[in-house]
Amino acid sequence: MRLLPRTNFLAATAVILWFGIGGANAIDSPLLIADRSQLAADRTWIHSVERAAFTLHPGKKHPANPLMKADRPWEGWKIQIYGNVLFDEEEHLFKMWYISDATPDFPNFATYYATSRDGIHWEKPPVGTIKSALGTTGHNAVADSCLLASVMKDTTDPDAQRRYKMVAWVQKTKPEGGPHTFTSPDGLDWTRLSEKPICRSNDVITAYYDEGRKIYVAFPKLSTQVRGQVRRCFGITTSKDFLTWPEPRYVFQPDQRDDAGSLLRVEAVRPMLDVPDDPALMRTEFYGICVYVAESCTVAFPWVFTINNNARYGNHEGPDEIQFAVSRDLDKWERPFREPIVPRGRVGEWDSGFFTTPSRALRVGDEVWLYYGGANYTHGTPCHAREEGTGRGDRYTGSIGLVTWKLDRFVSVDGPAEGATVTTMPLQFSGRQLELNAATGTGGSIITEVLDSRGNVLARSKPAAGDTLRLRVEWEDDSLLGKLAGEAVSLRFELKSAQLFAFAVRG
Repeated sequence: MRLLPRTNFLAATAVILWFGIGGANAIDSPLLIADRSQLAADRTWIHSVERAAFTLHPGKKHPANPLMKADRPWEGWKIQIYGNVLFDEEEHLFKMWYISDATPDFPNFATYYATSRDGIHWEKPPVGTIKSALGTTGHNAVADSCLLASVMKDTTDPDAQRRYKMVAWVQKTKPEGGPHTFTSPDGLDWTRLSEKPICRSNDVITAYYDEGRKIYVAFPKLSTQVRGQVRRCFGITTSKDFLTWPEPRYVFQPDQRDDAGSLLRVEAVRPMLDVPDDPALMRTEFYGICVYVAESCTVAFPWVFTINNNARYGNHEGPDEIQFAVSRDLDKWERPFREPIVPRGRVGEWDSGFFTTPSRALRVGDEVWLYYGGANYTHGTPCHAREEGTGRGDRYTGSIGLVTWKLDRFVSVDGPAEGATVTTMPLQFSGRQLELNAATGTGGSIITEVLDSRGNVLARSKPAAGDTLRLRVEWEDDSLLGKLAGEAVSLRFELKSAQLFAFAVRG
């Protein structure tokens, strides 16, 4: 095996980790990990597992949920996080763009603006920049005929008028209607940038800026035939300049495993459904995509929509839920778990029926925060289609809440008291100190072995124990890993009453 010269290692690592999507890595083996955290959620680095199990860890709901409700006259009966949340580091302020249903003030839908100092307690400042159809003033609406506002703040753009960028769906008839780009100096006054829709899409589109790849990424909804049914699926398109977007290609399509679980998901909300099942129509589709950019991979939170029948007032009936996916290249997505990563509320609770998310989850200190929209109705419930006698604002509503994780603790690989092992692929790293994102139980421990590319043991660590995001591994020779930087080695973790969420060889 030819090893990279150490002088070229870091440059080559950057190529591997941030190579443009759709292309093959310059080098596939050994896996170049530099000093970046490798998540158990992403099994690319795993060669073999003995007696260990993988566990999905749903987010922890904030006890104050829902954090935001429809409480302004112009918002009507519900609000949704059909938009985005960001933390403005310059102003030390959380900012949210969200929507309500069509209302007399804004009959063509509007995007609203809210702020928070702590991300928990939200204000709706009277900074509205568009006109209300009723002449209402002091509102917080900032974009008209506009849904799914994926807002990004770009402090590097030399044009201060383009400090904020947005991809959103314009709610107008074609050819004008569709996904467009916008810019703004302050996130409140928006100017459309695109002259025509940036790509084909069926309404829902979410977008974000990928700092590592230095590209804008958008996920448009694309309908296509899947096993005899036209279904909601999602593609991907990217742009380096926010101006040119190539034809999207499919990346999220339901598979047979999704369809096989449809009935289970329907039964979970059976009392809420408005029509009986039609086995010929029951199926799974995708409704939206949210991402979290980790150090070595991208985590997605797809909205998985389960259809049990056609609804009484058109469209489709059924619930959705937020699941989990992961990718290293944005093209190939692994979905080992087909269950909610955002816990569903009990039937009748505010988040028991339909879910939405922003376009991106946030890292806040040593946590990952995912805001989400929850509703206590399903997709085809009459309140979603008409007002009279359907319980809008009385029995049914939609609000916004929050779930959190400790940093990168989405999935763990677990070892029982009897012990288990996880062995990595051959790796090349650039750091000197092995750190584990791990938790051990009573009497538990993690011992790490370093193996050469033939599987021979080069070193064995002291037992490590604790529940921490940065559990430092100690060796008889503390300079060991520094000597092996740039070499092809594997790590073997011996887990006893332990959960391993991630590891990194830090500088």
